Amino acid sequence: MAEMNDDELLDALGVEVAPLKSASRTPREERIIAGFEDILRFHQAHGRAPLHGEGRDIFERLYAVRLDQLRKLSEAQTLLAPLDSPGLLTGTAAASADVDDLDEDALLAELGIGDEPADQNDITVLRHVRSRAEIRAAEEIANRAPCADFDKFQPLFEQVERELKAGVRKTLRFGRDASIASGNHFIVGGQLAYVAETGETIKAPNGASDARLRVIYANGTESNLLRRSLQRALYKDETGRRLTDPDMGPLFGDAPEPDDIETGTIYVLRSLSSHPFVVEHRELIHKIGVTGGKIEARIAGAEKDATYLLASVEVIATYKLHNVNRIRLENIFHRLFGTAQLDLTIEDRFGHPVKPREWFLVPLHVIDEAVQRILDGSITDVVYDPETAQLVGQAQ
Repeated sequence: MAEMNDDELLDALGVEVAPLKSASRTPREERIIAGFEDILRFHQAHGRAPLHGEGRDIFERLYAVRLDQLRKLSEAQTLLAPLDSPGLLTGTAAASADVDDLDEDALLAELGIGDEPADQNDITVLRHVRSRAEIRAAEEIANRAPCADFDKFQPLFEQVERELKAGVRKTLRFGRDASIASGNHFIVGGQLAYVAETGETIKAPNGASDARLRVIYANGTESNLLRRSLQRALYKDETGRRLTDPDMGPLFGDAPEPDDIETGTIYVLRSLSSHPFVVEHRELIHKIGVTGGKIEARIAGAEKDATYLLASVEVIATYKLHNVNRIRLENIFHRLFGTAQLDLTIEDRFGHPVKPREWFLVPLHVIDEAVQRILDGSITDVVYDPETAQLVGQAQ
């Protein structure tokens, strides 16, 4: 008799083999994947992994912490391997001390992932019996679900990120103002969150007023948690932040802050350098700065300072401002005209190569338009296009 293989033998015995059903992903796995997809989008946009650092964008720092956490999770290596074409999980973690000190349970908590029973068939484990605290928590905090109409909210998140980068919004530690209302933005659990709707006021078990919220997250999920639950989450989260409204308050505010100047001046300089490139593009090359003192004192001795291209300069435009934050204002100009920054290296008085900053290949009328947009708050709606030498609308 001819030798039969396994399938033929089972068929001869009348045994039907049902195909194995592929297991669907658990909520924990879905959250791990959603968090990693944010990091992949950052990598696609910037060509590198997110990094830690005080000088880096807040979203990059959040993604860097999240990436460190995922690298610590053994289950994430297998789950995310098909998505990790850039090899982000196998890179060297730019780990901070806080991340390194977290054990696996703490890392799961940081990712918003709850514990699950190790053995669903263990008869010594009570199931379907919850304490009052668990029941109350389940009533207060709903699991996140995919947001079906996220396309309506995505432009809002993109706008908020631009406003944060431009300095029009800023982040504040949650606590001084614990109010939560529709239209507010927060950072909670490493995610940018938007309060889209506030339901009817209800009474909490302790008699305090509460309301059910519709909260949309930047990773395309949403939840309908209670307002007091969101407040508690923001209080407990070391990185929990409230985002200020884009009313130019961070730039022109009533409350004094470090780096504020009561009366400031934006000044635009033109170089009188004899450098061939400067001579050829003199009408286009400008230095933009902000000072709280006299401009004349600022530019004295310019011909001996590499910052001023080792040449005299002329002041061609000034704009008076009041109660302005100098650092944020300078950052706005640098971000807006960063693609047109002058790429020129000169030697200082000691023969050392120097690459001056704050010089841009931007026409004066465009700088004037940028100042007006800063004043009316519309600066976040535009970017500078070096090809056309114009401010153009943000690409959505």
